[in-house]
Amino acid sequence: MSYRGIILERRDRIAILTVNRPEVLNALDPPTWEEIGAAVRDVERDPDIRVLIVTGAGEKAFVAGSDIRSLRERSMWDVLRYSSQDVLTELENMPKPVIAAVNGYALGGGCELAMACDIRIAADTARFGQPEVNLGIIPGAGGTQRLARLVGLGKAKELIFTGDIIDAYEAERIGLVNKVVPRDQLMDAAFQMAEKILAKGPLAVAMAKRVIQGGSNVDLPSGLAMEKLGQTILFATEDRREGMDAFLEKRKARFQGR
Repeated sequence: MSYRGIILERRDRIAILTVNRPEVLNALDPPTWEEIGAAVRDVERDPDIRVLIVTGAGEKAFVAGSDIRSLRERSMWDVLRYSSQDVLTELENMPKPVIAAVNGYALGGGCELAMACDIRIAADTARFGQPEVNLGIIPGAGGTQRLARLVGLGKAKELIFTGDIIDAYEAERIGLVNKVVPRDQLMDAAFQMAEKILAKGPLAVAMAKRVIQGGSNVDLPSGLAMEKLGQTILFATEDRREGMDAFLEKRKARFQGR
């Protein structure tokens, strides 16, 4: 599929989704949101792709937010009919790990896009924020929910109520990002993380993601039941046998995803 506002590339078993609207700091309009959703589905359907990296084009922005011109023209019915929430929920629930390589401003929808990824690596030049209150609205692509789950209620309320923008090191301190690296090392760090994941059992990684995601929204006993079920399923796989045999034989495991 050809895209207008994004680029979807592949490097062996890693896909790279780049939001490609640098002339507007990669701001997201409805067609670009739709393309992101389509790309996620393309990646999920491809059995040879095992990790997705999401980043932004240019030097300044990951995604600087929603396209305000298009946002201004939307009616309440437009918001009700189409929601960027759906796209990010699809991204978050995809069984393949997703790494955000945040290369600059990640504001509004950009911060929400990063939060829907599993791991966030930020350049030291990155900036994060949910400044929607400056426009008389609230975060609408999951920001009110994911931010609180990542950094806690108090800090999430502070950031959303004030619209403050924080730097990468503060984002790391509060748990919004996993790691901060120099700008020129960002993609190398993202690929290193992806390669580390690729060396592990693919069925185990996918199951871990499902159990973590599902368990985060239920009580502890229900989460533990999910964990036990996931572990039980994995014990029936060839990968489980290969991983344990490789450990005992002191060799590198050759996982086949079966």
